[in-house]
Amino acid sequence: MPRVPRMVVTDPGQKAAYHVISRTALDGLPFGKVEKDELVRIIQTFSSVYCVDVLGFAIMGNHFHLLVEVSSCDMISDDEVRRRFQVLYGEEAVFPEGRLKEYRERFCSLSAYVKDIKQRFSCFFNKRKKRKGTLWGERFKSVIVEQGKTLIHCLAYIDLNAVRAGIVKRPEDYRWCSIGYHIQTGNKDGFLSSDLGTPDFGVDDDSTQIRTYREYLYHAGAIEKRGKARISKRVLDEETVRGFEMNRVRRLRYRSRYFTDSGIIGSRAFVETRYETFKDRFQTTREKIPQRVNGIEGMYSLKRLTEA
Repeated sequence: MPRVPRMVVTDPGQKAAYHVISRTALDGLPFGKVEKDELVRIIQTFSSVYCVDVLGFAIMGNHFHLLVEVSSCDMISDDEVRRRFQVLYGEEAVFPEGRLKEYRERFCSLSAYVKDIKQRFSCFFNKRKKRKGTLWGERFKSVIVEQGKTLIHCLAYIDLNAVRAGIVKRPEDYRWCSIGYHIQTGNKDGFLSSDLGTPDFGVDDDSTQIRTYREYLYHAGAIEKRGKARISKRVLDEETVRGFEMNRVRRLRYRSRYFTDSGIIGSRAFVETRYETFKDRFQTTREKIPQRVNGIEGMYSLKRLTEA
């Protein structure tokens, strides 16, 4: 039986929002910390190539969610197509001018975007586990999402995955979801769209957006769902008293994982010097660059050997 064509919005001059879900074909929960970190990195990589804005994500033990806005083809200039081509293939790559239309359509294609993510991660996973064969189950699902309240409700649903699964008590405790990424990294490299789906609430500045969204998120997570965990009344009451603000001390606590998850941490000069000493032990040929620890002035980190 032939596949039903995927519903894709083609309205000119507009972005379309989609909720994407894809599950592994493997039993159990095959994605651990290293796999989840790598899948986030791969999503970041291809999100800089494709004409998408990532509003939210959640990487779970056997599936992932993405909430993205995809630009229509007429919203991308010829020069932007060429730039994205070089992001994908390198600055030395020569752009094939005769295929300009083809690459414009590709970089605005939801299917091509998700396909590249899944294929790149499959190669990583199979090599790491020394296996062959299919990793993903049936083709990914995509739901067209209306802007406004529907969009922020979908974002909250995604960010509450780890809470509903009973993994964490607070959604930002889970670093492989969008609210966790916002709080724990300060939205490092601007990976996620900054509006958090909150324009419908009349919110502009970033800090107010985070607070407004967290208030919405916590109230949504406290609603009881049959067979699912929820945010407890105690936790909701604590956040309500705090006004759903993330002060400097709390942000620092969330970012303290750098002290245990990093391979080297300190000033940039210190990290670079130590990296040169142990460079041959890293499992990658790519040069590692110290990453700034957001929220802690002058501190940089480098991943552990097993995650490099």
